[in-house]
Amino acid sequence: MRIVFAGTPEFAVPTLRALIASGHPPCAVYTQPDRPAGRGRKIAPSPVKRLAIEHGLPVFQPASLKGPEERERLVALEPDLMVVVAYGLVLPTPVLTVPRFGCVNIHASLLPRWRGAAPIQRAILAGDRETGVTLMRIEPRLDAGPMLGKRSCSIGDDDTTASLHDRLAGLGAEMLIELLPGLAADRLAGEIQDESQVTYAEKIEKSEARLDWQKDATSLSRRVRAFNPWPVAETTLEGTVLRIWSAQVLDPAPDAPPGSIIACTKNLDVACGRGALRILEVQPPGKRRMSAKDFLNAHALAGKRLGT
Repeated sequence: MRIVFAGTPEFAVPTLRALIASGHPPCAVYTQPDRPAGRGRKIAPSPVKRLAIEHGLPVFQPASLKGPEERERLVALEPDLMVVVAYGLVLPTPVLTVPRFGCVNIHASLLPRWRGAAPIQRAILAGDRETGVTLMRIEPRLDAGPMLGKRSCSIGDDDTTASLHDRLAGLGAEMLIELLPGLAADRLAGEIQDESQVTYAEKIEKSEARLDWQKDATSLSRRVRAFNPWPVAETTLEGTVLRIWSAQVLDPAPDAPPGSIIACTKNLDVACGRGALRILEVQPPGKRRMSAKDFLNAHALAGKRLGT
């Protein structure tokens, strides 16, 4: 089967690697154009492009797939199937009709829950106890196509977007390889999504990372986990931004104004609207991530309040 693969970030890498290892290397790889990355903001290839080049696969990087010339190039590849994983570009309807068995997408949620851009983060923020990956046929509507397969996993109390991202990326790769024979035989019956169960995972905005200490400790803990590794939860300490990489819920808590530092000797505990949050790892401006203990060794916090 001639497979065209389309993906860009690290989430897509396990699937491309699995296709190569299974003896089904794509006849072409589509990925987004090289962009600035890292502290130096130097132009860099996507993780998918790096893996494709390593294995000698043809790489295409159009800024858009909307032009007729891009459809013609895809037609010339004579694909049987197009596999999309976090590509980041919309596939226009004329492109969807090119592969013989259509286009499929690996989405990081159990559809129809969490269609959209940030399913992992939104699942953690909502307090979901389970998530997973869905293989679906691509239709013009966002993440609305028939579902061809699902794999689920639990969301632990200490799961972050980073840890869940890696687990789901591997789960999606395994699922695709298991379902590939059915795709090749065109015998996977798609399950229509129940529109009454749809929720949307809106794109994460950096402004969401600021912690509101009036909120309860559980919801604040979810924000810390959901925004690791980006944009990273943050608060202020005497007007200076302090990033919070990990924390855990304490309950009950002393009666203190939200944001008050209620312990700062062995642990860094902060009062919330309900309960308290024990901060485990922080990052001051211009410095590396460090344990709360190391931060306390260098800062006198008694009587101080976060969010001010």
